[in-house]
Amino acid sequence: MSFLSRRGSASRRRKNTDISPSSSTPLLLPDIELSTDRPALLTVSPADPAAHWAAGHRGALRAAVTEHGSVLVRGLGLRDAAEVGAVFEALADSLMSDREAFASRRTYADGVYSSTAWPPNQPMCMHHEASYRREFPGLLLFACLEAPERGGATGVADAESVLAALPPELTKRFERDGWLLTRSYNNEIGASVAEAFGTDGRTAVEAYCRAHAIRFAWQPDGSLLTRQRRAAVLRHPVTGRRCWFNQIAFLSEWTMDPEVREYLVDMYGPDGLPFNTRYGDGDPIGADVIETLNEVYEAHTVREPWRPGDLLLVDNIRSAHSREPFEGPREVLVGMADPVRPADLDTRDSGTGDSGTGDSGTGDSGTGDSGTQDSDSKDEVSFT
Repeated sequence: MSFLSRRGSASRRRKNTDISPSSSTPLLLPDIELSTDRPALLTVSPADPAAHWAAGHRGALRAAVTEHGSVLVRGLGLRDAAEVGAVFEALADSLMSDREAFASRRTYADGVYSSTAWPPNQPMCMHHEASYRREFPGLLLFACLEAPERGGATGVADAESVLAALPPELTKRFERDGWLLTRSYNNEIGASVAEAFGTDGRTAVEAYCRAHAIRFAWQPDGSLLTRQRRAAVLRHPVTGRRCWFNQIAFLSEWTMDPEVREYLVDMYGPDGLPFNTRYGDGDPIGADVIETLNEVYEAHTVREPWRPGDLLLVDNIRSAHSREPFEGPREVLVGMADPVRPADLDTRDSGTGDSGTGDSGTGDSGTGDSGTQDSDSKDEVSFT
């Protein structure tokens, strides 16, 4: 068992390949450099190809990620997507497909993607990858093929420290009620239905939503509204420590560029934003709360500028990550690995959806919800 417990039914399992070292004795890592302003740094100069080196040091690398939350490996000299994919395969138990994306990615190979398409002049604030999904990656793998001229670092922040630094009255409410993600899918802004779900067929989309505790409502114009309630705090499956784990700030309307938000609200209305977050009981989250979250994140962020060939491993529960604005070309490949589906995931909103034709949906028997319709009267999005 790896450093996270997981279920990988929809993921790509690690293959048996010929890159494994001939000896079963685990190889030791060189000394890891620790600093208060950058991730744990491991500088290497392997004689073997990068995938061979990664396979030989797999256990030690994953143990280091568990200990430090993230590890930046410098010196592998990764050159292309094929080499990156081989390294990802060597390090991961299984690579996941990208589902429920909020923006598009380029697919290089199964389980190997580009960074999220996001304006380079705008930051991507701290978040835990796919924390709104019912099954999310436990391990993130980033590989830099081209570093930008300026900016563009991937920052990381310790989720346990962030939780401890947040106001207790705020975390108490989120722990009690969880958080709610609302999304509006159309063909004009944000990810399309096909990009998010891998299909635009209504039957398949509805089946996915019911299976993943997502409420849905098709609109007369053909667009889709969804909402999903998730836990805001999780215990790490190995350390047992409580971690602030969500995308409350990142997917909030108040984190958008003010001009972009104003334009989107004017064009589509407050319920037509491509994504937004609320308290788990449906109440809106104020701009002051999002400002507090981002300030605490920033106070706990460490970062190191990318260099071509770098590899960054991140424990997705233990560490949030971000992306700075940048100038010049930037190519960072991403692998989402080792799916986690914690038993205590909040699934009170367990997939009872409105198909838009009078179908009230069905309960998800795997979550203990027997099909009860959750009205959420405080939620301004209509799910009749």
